[in-house]
Amino acid sequence: MSQDNFDSINGEASISRELHGTRFDQAAAILFPEFSRSRLQAWIGAGALTLDGQTARAKDKVTQGQHLVLAAAVEPAVSWSGDSRPLDIVYEDEHVLVVNKAAGVVVHPAAGHADGTLVNSLIGYAPELEQLPRGGIVHRLDKDTTGIMFVARSHLAHQSLVKQLAARSVQRIYAAVCRGALSGGGSVNAPIGRHPTVRTRMAVNEGGKPAITHYRIAERFSHHTSLSVSLETGRTHQIRVHLASRNNPLIGDPVYGGRPRPPAGANTELQTALRTFSRQALHAQTLAFDHPATGQRCQFETPLPDDLIQLLAVLRAHDTVASL
Repeated sequence: MSQDNFDSINGEASISRELHGTRFDQAAAILFPEFSRSRLQAWIGAGALTLDGQTARAKDKVTQGQHLVLAAAVEPAVSWSGDSRPLDIVYEDEHVLVVNKAAGVVVHPAAGHADGTLVNSLIGYAPELEQLPRGGIVHRLDKDTTGIMFVARSHLAHQSLVKQLAARSVQRIYAAVCRGALSGGGSVNAPIGRHPTVRTRMAVNEGGKPAITHYRIAERFSHHTSLSVSLETGRTHQIRVHLASRNNPLIGDPVYGGRPRPPAGANTELQTALRTFSRQALHAQTLAFDHPATGQRCQFETPLPDDLIQLLAVLRAHDTVASL
C-alpha cells in the first residue's frame, strides 16, 4: 500500500489460491485489511478498485491470479467543531498525540453523538487535526473501553500509522477481566463480521474478516480471570466477541455478556460489585509503535482506571484465588 501524495491511496494485490472463489469485496477486505469492507465496496462501486483492469461488482467471484488495483482519493477531512473538554495526554509532539481515553467517551462524532466526542476535544486542543482525515484518528476504542490511543497529528504520521496498523506492527495490550476460571493462556483465531440478525452487534462469522486475539492469565480467581490480551488484528469489538465466543465474556459487557451472574454463594459485596459494574471490564494498557518521523520504537502505558482497580480488589477479597 502506498500514498505517493496526500490526495490518493494506491495499492496492488493478487488473488491467492486460498481466496479463489470468494466474493470480490471479501477478497479485497483480506488483501487490504486497513480499510473497512464498506469503504472497499464503495471504491469497487466507483471503479476505484478494479479487477484485472476492469470494473466489477462486489459480489463477483474472483479467481486465482487475478490482479487488484486500488487508486482512490483520500477521504477528505470532515469539518467538526472543537470543544474545551480536558484531555489526558500521555505524550505529544508535532506528529503524534497519545491520549488516555476515559469510559463513556465516544471517539467520533456520529448520529446521536454530534459533539462531546474525543475528536471534538482533540480539535479543540490541536485545531490542525481538522485538516486530517477523521480528525487524525486511525484506530478506535469502544465508548466504554478505557485506555491508550494514538492520534496522527500530521499527514506523515497519518500515512505511517495506517501502514503500521495494516502491517500488524503496532503492539496493543489490554487488561481485561472475564467470567470463568481459565486454566491457561491461548489464542482465538476466528473471523468476525456483523451478527446475522442483530446488526448493531458483531459475531464470529465465517464470512467475516480474519481476527486473531492472544491472551494470557494475569491473575486467576475462583470464578473469574484477569487477563492480559494482545491483538494481532483490530476488528470491531474483537476482544469482547472472541472471549464471549468461548463462553468467557467480559464482566459488565452489556452487549455480549448477558445479565450479571454472581457465582453461587457470593457474598453481598461481590454480588454488588459484579451487578453494578456497568461497562465492559476492558482497558487499553500498552501501546507500542514506530515513530512516524524518527522510526524509533515508542512504547506507552496507562494505569488501570479506578473502577477496574476496585473490581479486582473485590475479586481478590471475596472470589478466593484458586490454587495453581
